[in-house]
Amino acid sequence: MEAMNDDLAALGARIDHTNELLQRMLAEVAKTPSTHAIFVDAGYLYAAAGRLVAGTEDRRAFDLDAEGLIDALIDKARSIFADSRLLRVYWYDGARRRIHTAEQQSIAELPDVKVRLGNLNANNQQKGVDSLIRTDLESLARHRAISDAALLGGDEDLVSAVEAAQGYGARVHLWGIEAPEGRNQAEPLLWEVDSQRTFDLDFFKPYVSRRTAAYDATAGSRPSREDVRFVGAQIAAKWLAARGRNSLSELLPGHPYLPGSVDQDLLVEAEGLLQYSLRGQADLRRALRDGFWDHLQTQY
Repeated sequence: MEAMNDDLAALGARIDHTNELLQRMLAEVAKTPSTHAIFVDAGYLYAAAGRLVAGTEDRRAFDLDAEGLIDALIDKARSIFADSRLLRVYWYDGARRRIHTAEQQSIAELPDVKVRLGNLNANNQQKGVDSLIRTDLESLARHRAISDAALLGGDEDLVSAVEAAQGYGARVHLWGIEAPEGRNQAEPLLWEVDSQRTFDLDFFKPYVSRRTAAYDATAGSRPSREDVRFVGAQIAAKWLAARGRNSLSELLPGHPYLPGSVDQDLLVEAEGLLQYSLRGQADLRRALRDGFWDHLQTQY
């Protein structure tokens, strides 16, 4: 009887120890912040946004302000995943022999952005992009690097990527672009994801412009980065005078990102002062934001 009591006591001690370990583990999990990432199928983005705003899927017929749009997507994700931090934005596109174009290189240089390239065949069709998305989604979910994935795309081939990520516990949220008519996302993909969200014309209109003489970046004299930086500081001074320090304290925690509405107002006003289009000019757009932020931070 005494031996049995000793065994029961030992068993109880092991159970108590196991419960203590579980409680510690749950406490650590509770302290671990949620993390999200944004996955952009650039082929879908250019085709759907170009058709919606410019009336064409031909990339040569319009300019896409990728930097401004990426910032807007980050800002949108911040509001949707309020208690989560951004891992990064993954930008998937095609290129001949997987060699970056100048535009893709400028996107790759943006903070918190990772450009992943598939191949581009003779018919300008992307090859291998879907498999890249699946590999990244599955790997990040398997290693618990993300809890939520925002996927901007529409191809049915992405279903397997969604399933792979969900199999490791990640939630996948499908983001889409409004279609002028019908749908531009495969139904099986819509069925598979955890949530759906569609962005309309007003969201994309500031970042897509049909190529005309008015927006020809090669026309006229290109301003220097210092000129653009100075204009950014000028606009920041006007912004602060109009809105006051309370608005500044609300803006600073988002550094280096600006809310989409503020960023777009900054771009439009700067183009008016410079009499030069900054669309597609990633280095000048960064200089503009740097000047804006530099002035605000000196006033805080």
